[in-house]
Amino acid sequence: MPKRFLFTLLFLSCPAFAQPHDSWPHILDTGELRWCADISGGAPYVFPNEKNPKQIIGFEVDLMEAVGKELHVQPRLVLGPWEDLVPMLLRGDCDTVVNGLEITSERQKVIDFSIPYYYFTEQITARKGDNRFKRLEDLRGHRVGTLAASLAEDILKKDSAITTVPYPSPVESYRDLELGRLDAALFDGPIAAWYAAPNPNLANVGEPVGQSSYGAGFQKDSPILRRKMNEALTQIIRSGEIEKIYRRWNLWTPLQSMLSSPADVSGEPINDGSRLTTRRDDVIKVRRIQKPWFHFIPLLIQGAGMTILISCLSMALAVVGGFLLCFGKLYGGGPARVICNSYIEVVRGTPLLIQLYLLYYGLPNLGIQLNAFVAATLGMGFNYAAYEAEIYRAGLLSVPKGQSDAARSIGMTRNQTLWHIILPQAMRTILPPSTNDFIALFKDTSLVSIITVTELTKAYSTAATTTYRFLELGLVTAALYFAMSYPLSVWSRAMENKRHAAFH
Repeated sequence: MPKRFLFTLLFLSCPAFAQPHDSWPHILDTGELRWCADISGGAPYVFPNEKNPKQIIGFEVDLMEAVGKELHVQPRLVLGPWEDLVPMLLRGDCDTVVNGLEITSERQKVIDFSIPYYYFTEQITARKGDNRFKRLEDLRGHRVGTLAASLAEDILKKDSAITTVPYPSPVESYRDLELGRLDAALFDGPIAAWYAAPNPNLANVGEPVGQSSYGAGFQKDSPILRRKMNEALTQIIRSGEIEKIYRRWNLWTPLQSMLSSPADVSGEPINDGSRLTTRRDDVIKVRRIQKPWFHFIPLLIQGAGMTILISCLSMALAVVGGFLLCFGKLYGGGPARVICNSYIEVVRGTPLLIQLYLLYYGLPNLGIQLNAFVAATLGMGFNYAAYEAEIYRAGLLSVPKGQSDAARSIGMTRNQTLWHIILPQAMRTILPPSTNDFIALFKDTSLVSIITVTELTKAYSTAATTTYRFLELGLVTAALYFAMSYPLSVWSRAMENKRHAAFH
């Protein structure tokens, strides 16, 4: 399971986690204002400078620099995955989250927000020349990509007829839209303007879906910091500094006139995310219903089913591939040995995550396009085949050479010796580590979420970032993983005992 999953459980279950303390005194002592953001596909918010990757730029970087000057502190960026930014804030890893964090009623139950610092609408994007999508309703019956744990994802998931495909960043979503793996995409206006508008293969289409705002997020026990942040934002809004920043990034829109409204300056957000208004005269009211955390257990069970399916198919592929690689390395001719040994070393020497990226996002550059499930199964299977091959080789070599000599002396061929004498004895050595690999495979399937497969860990992430009930849902998820792996351990021990008894 990913490390962030375990760290979240540890911190949220710690009694000290809930002790109230305002961050402002600590900020004054250190002279630093720590703010969380994700730079992965983070343009135009926070992202590496193409000319100098060590430099982080973006309109929110400029915004925090302006806030820091008003507060007489130095902003310090703390990096983390988008879906983990609020948990990082709750753990105390940073003082505030400033990264296109939409002000929503669900989040307001867990954290506080500053006054809005940017207003935006959601934008539909399709392939160039595809004129099917004019309104949100037109997305029904289609696969639509969006950013995980975002307001756009919440909007799409309210309509069960829309197949919502969440991504960790906009880059992968727009790439899949180009390749035809998606029918459309829905992202915040700044994202669509930055990534989709310049792309000759894509077009931003239809009416804006809704209107909401970004705000800085704070822990509930930091009212002084929130007030200080509001004062700083109010000052740079009134001075016109914020308009200069947004115009510099080509992000100034008529909606930004709402920033200077009295309701904003008072610190009470005009739009808390529970209402989405369009440019039409009418107002679409979308009531957000906060479901209890246990209502997400079916989602976890569904994710567990996908984990089992991918694990079983991948392991079957790994077993077959492992034996072929092992036999090629041990008994093949010169070229076969070189090929098999090279495959094993290369696959074991490169991260599985990179291999999955290459299969799903890299192969289309060569004209080979795999869907997410196939890419996940092949990636896991091919990766584990290399490890299985070495396990099988160790098992075969553990059988004393005298066994082969004895078999050949009574007239058995090499193949007969291998299948009837060597392999049955080697199975006692092979079975325990192979079973351990299978159990590890169950947990490693969490990596396939990066190519849009919703397995158990991804289902947990979705449920937890929706409800912020990381502990309860995390314990259920851990229990499901244990329920999947423990029977395999019992079966493995039974098979070991059976084979041990057969040879004694």
